[in-house]
Amino acid sequence: MKNRKFWQGFLTGGLSVLLCMLLVCAGLTVTGKIDIRNMIMKVSSGSILNKKLDSKMTELQAYIDQFFLDDIDREKVQDSICKGMVDGLGDVYAAYYNEEEYKDMKEKTSGNYCGIGAYVSQSATDGAITIVQPIKDSPAERVGLKSGDIISEVNGKSVEGMDLTAVVSKMKGKAGTKVELTVLRDNHQKKFTITREEIHSQTVAYKMLDGKIGYIEVSSFEEVTKQQFRDALDDLEKQGEKSLVIDLRNNGGGLLSTAVDMLGRLLPEGIVVYTKDKDGKKEVYRSTDKESFDKPIAILVNENSASASEVFSGAMQDYNKAVLVGTTTFGKGIVQTVFDLSDGTAIKLTTAKYYTPKGRNIHGTGLEPDITEALNDQTHRQKKSGVLIDNQMQRAIDYLKNGK
Repeated sequence: MKNRKFWQGFLTGGLSVLLCMLLVCAGLTVTGKIDIRNMIMKVSSGSILNKKLDSKMTELQAYIDQFFLDDIDREKVQDSICKGMVDGLGDVYAAYYNEEEYKDMKEKTSGNYCGIGAYVSQSATDGAITIVQPIKDSPAERVGLKSGDIISEVNGKSVEGMDLTAVVSKMKGKAGTKVELTVLRDNHQKKFTITREEIHSQTVAYKMLDGKIGYIEVSSFEEVTKQQFRDALDDLEKQGEKSLVIDLRNNGGGLLSTAVDMLGRLLPEGIVVYTKDKDGKKEVYRSTDKESFDKPIAILVNENSASASEVFSGAMQDYNKAVLVGTTTFGKGIVQTVFDLSDGTAIKLTTAKYYTPKGRNIHGTGLEPDITEALNDQTHRQKKSGVLIDNQMQRAIDYLKNGK
């Protein structure tokens, strides 16, 4: 009986293998090659790409080939299909980059590029792209672009639904060329014609305030920011600073590696941030420097302080190394990872969540300041430094002087 069952199983398995071989041979005979994509779609009905979609794409192509009047830019069509696939995920931070857009993105994060010279951010709710801050003495600042301007058109074409990097790519170009921006300001449209220039990002500015209080403003977390921050801190130390204000207001973020490096200069050895992916896999980032900073610190934040700014501020707050002064931060506590594709293009996907050293994820909620202070129009100039001080800066200064 056992032998009979064995031979039945053997024959059944053998026939199955033979049938599979015949199907493969048939595929080779008809097409000259195995259609791997088609085979995968037939087997994996749960995949994004399935048999039904394949059939629909074939039908669409037949109509286009037969009836479409104009010439077809096949590369543009293929790019649009890839972008559409990513857009369908419903994640405003996800994006597909063609070869030119990917090159532009890498150039921007290095801190040196040709463009208008403005930091921009994209809303997680409606995808609106907003001027966070024009770079000082940049073309954007000189023509009158302001923080809060919402970009609606670039060169007369709507940017609605576009990824942030794609819009930035359209604003960039050769030095001396012009780009036209249409923005919404107070519900009114305004148009600006801007001549592009080579931009060398100075992402850090610093001064010594009255009372030997150091002040460092960080506008974004780019590759160049690491050394600029360390240089600023070292110089203020040489000048004899007694305490420090770090201004991250309107800082939309940037590179996680830069935030970690800066934290390494200020914090003792230990965890500064960690991430968890969809499977719960944890990746830990640590401060490994032997350096630390033991003087009082106040960090200025507001509703436009996002992403890497929140990583930095959250770690400092968790270690009780700084108080946060201002208003609740933006609340972007998710990680985007860029993956190189084989043809020089790339895809960016949201892949994980950020957590502060104490395990806080602030996505959608933001960081609450230790000292809440809404910005108003009250300003004054310090007697010795001549620096213009707003009420949030003054509140931070008062804390550093009086401890409350």
